[in-house]
Amino acid sequence: MQVTIDKNSGYCFGVEFAIQMAEDELKQSEDATLYCLGDIVHNRMEVERLHQQGLRVIDREQLGTLHDCKVLIRAHGEPPETYQLALRNNLELIDASCPVVLKLQNRVKHAYDLSQRQDGQIVIYGQPGHAEVIGLAGQTHNRALVVMTEADLDQIDFSRPVTLFSQTTKSTAGFYKMKALMEERIAAAGGTLDSFDANDSICRQVSNREPQLAKFALEHDVVLFVSGRKSSNGKALFSVVNGVNPKSYFIENEHELQDEWFAGAASVGICGATSTPLWLMRQVAERVEGLEVAA
Repeated sequence: MQVTIDKNSGYCFGVEFAIQMAEDELKQSEDATLYCLGDIVHNRMEVERLHQQGLRVIDREQLGTLHDCKVLIRAHGEPPETYQLALRNNLELIDASCPVVLKLQNRVKHAYDLSQRQDGQIVIYGQPGHAEVIGLAGQTHNRALVVMTEADLDQIDFSRPVTLFSQTTKSTAGFYKMKALMEERIAAAGGTLDSFDANDSICRQVSNREPQLAKFALEHDVVLFVSGRKSSNGKALFSVVNGVNPKSYFIENEHELQDEWFAGAASVGICGATSTPLWLMRQVAERVEGLEVAA
């Protein structure tokens, strides 16, 4: 079998930047512990690798108990309350927030301030409870409405102005489907689209991968999509791959491979999410190359 790793898969700029900052800080301060607020990346193997180097993952409750130490802010960004807590507890923040996310936070805050004068609503298309969404909603004093499904739209008052943003790692198709559903609701409520401001705030490093991945998936008999199961981006990109090649399999690591997947396959493509490290895709490739499968 010919095994090929997708050259466009792997870390996006924001994740790569955050991991590099963590590694640099760990090398500089060998004796001190570096805490990270949440998993630095939604990939269990990478989190374990960095844990071995001294990175300790904490949750928000644990953050409140820390004083006089260093805490890494991951690429997803944080709400204003996190920075306020850091000042109170004398925490040194190593801020690895993705520039794309920070720019979006500023846009959401500006839109929220404007909406307050217009009796409007801020709506975020994203996964409730996701770290990035928490940071975005924090710019609105947590008054933003978060939607993922059509049923979630019931919480919106479509007779009032609506400003829509998207979590940066969501599916482009999903965003535009939600936008169309909202336009239908506005029409049904007797409103006009003049009061609806839809902002496609999906990161282009993410959205550009969708057509690239679809092309890659069509070029191979079997496709292995490597990603952490908690990755929102991974779920979105796998749906693209699986949509064009039904012999696509979502795996976290090489130990999940099943021999029967490769029967009769001449080519295997390996790809992943923006949170998937290249070293992990290489490990999967090595395992596939070592398989003895029936032709």
